[in-house]
Amino acid sequence: MATTETRPEPAGTPSTVPSATKETLEDYTLRFAPRSYRRWSTGVVSVSALGGIAYLADFAIGANIGIAYGTTNALWGIGLFAVVIFLSGFPLAFYAARYNLDLDLITRGSGFGYHGSVVTNVVFATFTFIFFALEGSIMAQGLELGLGVPLWLGYAVSTLIIFPLVVYGMKVLSTLQVWTTPLWLLLMVAPFGYLVISHPESVGAFFDYQGENGEGAASLSSVLLAAGVCLSLIAQIAEQIDYLRFMPPKTAENRRRWWTAVVLAGPGWVFFGAAKQVVGLFLAVYVIANVADGATVANEPVHQFLEIYREIVPGWLALALAVVLVVISQVKINVTNAYSGSLAWTNSFTRVTKHYPGRLVFVAVNLAIALVLMEANMFDFLNTILGFYANIGIAWVVTVASDIAINKYLLGISPKQPEFRRGMLHAVNPVGFGAMAVASILSIACFFGLLGEMLRPYSPILAVGLALVLPPVLAVATKGRWYLRRTDDGIEAPMLDAEGNPSDLVLHCHVCDTDYERPDMAACLAHDAHVCSLCLSTDTTGEHVLPAQV
Repeated sequence: MATTETRPEPAGTPSTVPSATKETLEDYTLRFAPRSYRRWSTGVVSVSALGGIAYLADFAIGANIGIAYGTTNALWGIGLFAVVIFLSGFPLAFYAARYNLDLDLITRGSGFGYHGSVVTNVVFATFTFIFFALEGSIMAQGLELGLGVPLWLGYAVSTLIIFPLVVYGMKVLSTLQVWTTPLWLLLMVAPFGYLVISHPESVGAFFDYQGENGEGAASLSSVLLAAGVCLSLIAQIAEQIDYLRFMPPKTAENRRRWWTAVVLAGPGWVFFGAAKQVVGLFLAVYVIANVADGATVANEPVHQFLEIYREIVPGWLALALAVVLVVISQVKINVTNAYSGSLAWTNSFTRVTKHYPGRLVFVAVNLAIALVLMEANMFDFLNTILGFYANIGIAWVVTVASDIAINKYLLGISPKQPEFRRGMLHAVNPVGFGAMAVASILSIACFFGLLGEMLRPYSPILAVGLALVLPPVLAVATKGRWYLRRTDDGIEAPMLDAEGNPSDLVLHCHVCDTDYERPDMAACLAHDAHVCSLCLSTDTTGEHVLPAQV
């Protein structure tokens, strides 16, 4: 079909454009992020992405696994967690930054199919409201301690203040993350530095800590159980990618800065997360040993920091600083949780129903579910909830990483160039969908002891192993024929430019009357024109969708 070219400038939003289209253009919700919108430097994108890991849940996780299994096992578990997260997150982060796609769009073409990735969207949405609830619980603890706010009311406050902050997407979130990060770093690092310098004996006590039962000797099963709890954070890479998709094009001039930003803000988030878990356990051990009834609050970050602040500054200021830290941390991470969760729910709903209800509808849905979890006091069941969820998250993320690294780049069975548009993909691809299903089911069965108590601690290792091996096995078995429904989208212009970046050629969608860049477009079946990816998704009759190629 003929290619209509226009000037490569930011897409306009004329008054005739439907409201759904206008909203998605705020930050290209559910779409490829075009070059015309990606005006941020590599540094701003990476700082914004890392601002999203300001959560205090890591401190609680580190404290919980240390109290349960002792320092030695906790440290080995954290180390194992960091290795798995980094290796699995690297190919995903690279793919997102290189081709400017979120993890759902990547998952579609990486072994799951157009509708197959709906399941992974639900998995990711679950991650966002679990951790929203966890962070909201921590903030409520801070409000109760500092201002006497009842927990039930604190849960509501920590939920409602997030809604207005996620209305406008990346533009507001990037500003919020950049401006709050310096204060957050100061408030977080100061207590740890103070203890190491002023109480050097606390370091020895930390390494000697044997857990609440005094049975924390080195044990492989305890290491794996600790790692399993930490690995519940594996889906965090999807939130990092929600920022990384706005990376500028990779060029010869910015190559070093580009790679540094992608590695640090992508899989590199785990180094900061692991450090926070270690510090959380360190502070917990100090509180247990030096504070009356410290064992009852040692796993609550607000109390950890409050007790150390009290040694540095007057009591009233210590309380104020602890509350400020908790509020800043909760806001920084939960705007990301609410934003990313709303994208996941909206994406799934739009594909299943072919109707776009608006992202804000699902912001409300995600916040409502998180509030219910908080009111149900999920904080008391943290290890069990995270240990169970870890198996599903691992199965998804490692499956996609395996397809990208092995099937795309090593074996060449999976198409290297990403695909996410309706009509171009089969509904379900057994390679990724099947691998995740098998890895999830068997690892969950292992987690609950259905494969024997001896194997129970090994559920995360089983999930990693199956999710790594099954995609290439299934890809070879199916000869890769379930990846693409079509190889030609009806547009002659190339998808990539000379440097391998997505093309910035602008084409016009005749359905929503809006301009988009080349990767978001396909030829229309019924007209000699182009149609964008969202209009294809919401086409209830299929009149615009290209047929399968035999």
